[in-house]
Amino acid sequence: MVRAGPVKEAIPLRALGARGRAMVELLRTNDMVMISWLVALLRGEEIEAVVFDTHTSVLEGSIGVLPRRLMVGSENLARARQILDVAGIEYDRCTKPV
Repeated sequence: MVRAGPVKEAIPLRALGARGRAMVELLRTNDMVMISWLVALLRGEEIEAVVFDTHTSVLEGSIGVLPRRLMVGSENLARARQILDVAGIEYDRCTKPV
């Protein structure tokens, strides 16, 4: 039998980038080419970009049902959106912190 210890204050689950900063969703897409191009574009502007759900998409059989999420640091969100606007990329502006 396993017993739990005393309940401590809950720690919210957040996505953290390589530098330990909170990440927010920039966009979702099934287009792998667009994702890789956007990652390169953002990294070229020195914005850390991380792709979420890559392994989940592979598990579902790679039929493209589950979109991948492109995440950026919350402090870089406005700049990343500006870069996507200049590049002519249409996306949902809903910000979803993870």
